[in-house]
Amino acid sequence: MQALDPKYLERAQAIATQLQNSDILAQYLEEEEEELYQALRDAFEPQLAELHAEVAMHHPLQLIALERELLKEEYEGVFLPRLLGYAVLRGEISPDTVMYTRPQEHLKNVLEAIVNSANFDILKKRIGQSIQIGFALSSQIWVTNLINSFANPKVRKYLEMQKTDRYRDIRSRRLGLHRYARQFANANYLTADFPQSLNELKLLGSNLKNFLRYRIQLDGADNSSLIAPLLALAENKELQGTPEHLQISMLFALFFDYDDKVKKALQKVFTKLRKDMPGFEEIWFDFLRELYLEKPVPGQVQDQRAAALLDPKVEDELPAYYELMLKLHKNGYTDTGFQKDLQEFYDRHEGLSPINECLRYAVLARFKDEIEKLEPRDYPQFFEISRHFTPYMEIFVNERFNHLLGETSMKFVKKCLKTFTDKRSKDYQDIKKFVSAQFEDWGFLNKKQIVELFKTPRKRKKTTA
Repeated sequence: MQALDPKYLERAQAIATQLQNSDILAQYLEEEEEELYQALRDAFEPQLAELHAEVAMHHPLQLIALERELLKEEYEGVFLPRLLGYAVLRGEISPDTVMYTRPQEHLKNVLEAIVNSANFDILKKRIGQSIQIGFALSSQIWVTNLINSFANPKVRKYLEMQKTDRYRDIRSRRLGLHRYARQFANANYLTADFPQSLNELKLLGSNLKNFLRYRIQLDGADNSSLIAPLLALAENKELQGTPEHLQISMLFALFFDYDDKVKKALQKVFTKLRKDMPGFEEIWFDFLRELYLEKPVPGQVQDQRAAALLDPKVEDELPAYYELMLKLHKNGYTDTGFQKDLQEFYDRHEGLSPINECLRYAVLARFKDEIEKLEPRDYPQFFEISRHFTPYMEIFVNERFNHLLGETSMKFVKKCLKTFTDKRSKDYQDIKKFVSAQFEDWGFLNKKQIVELFKTPRKRKKTTA
């Protein structure tokens, strides 16, 4: 976490001053009507939301510092329900248990600020679902200790009522979390702590990777404030040599924009790791495969950055792999010279090795990228692209590759059939002939499935009483 920039602190305090001096607050304090508190929220919550969004976009590591400022009494709790939601969803959740991997201290602090607020009786009407999900994701011991820390029996009773039995079941908990998270789908609230030691890396590494992946895909994100801490982490000798350190450094090196000075520093880091780190190559390609399977997916820019960071004097397979990738981007998958080089490189490794899997996913990504951009009227281009399926099927001899290529092709065909509904039209008949002639040979569909795909559904006959 970083300290809040003085310019943001001044803006926040200026909003607090306006709020405290407002006629709306004066009237609310005199009459204590809920409608007046709602008017107070309507007047000042948007300003706080705008400030929060700006910090999140440009300086996400300062978010916790900003939120701690907004917990103070002078903000009258107008932004606390939203902060509680952010705190609930920030915690790292184990996919196996659908519970937090560690206690959420900031969630506790936000909830304490709400409970201690003079406006708690109004605020509690907007936080029930957030508390229920937060409690469901936390250990029973943590929840019990938190509730017992409050002296007011009415507060304890309210919090006890938010412990719901239905979330004891993991499936209900997962569904409840999914539904709750959808309310914040368009909100930018993620932040992360950067580990300084090995113990912290083991504890915080997974959450940091998820945060970096989110920032990479966030439209309009300004990640310039992350470059210095990311470089410091990459250069941290205590962390070097661990899979977590290499994976975080890869995300930084491949997906973030940096200058030549940072580039030279990263070159030194990766050269040292390639020479000294046991299993470096395997860990690199294992994580690269993971990136192809999820998001962000490596593309031309990432391959160029990787190639620029590799010292060719170090003897491993990375320079040869990225030389192939650069040929793929330059010449395209239609180039027979690339196909020949790919075949030779591929045959030097075991078919299911991580490096060969990355080769398959790289080629598949190029096919998917072109096919997914096509509109139904562009189906002749799909026919042309598909002419190049067979050479790669013969090179890879891999059912998984064929299956994924088939999935991509079927999505496009189904999109076409939704557009060309007239079965006597030339467009429909062209697609039907192509699918009938090719998809069975490629193993995408069998004869029965092809018949079913183009079968006209029978209309049910009306029955008479």
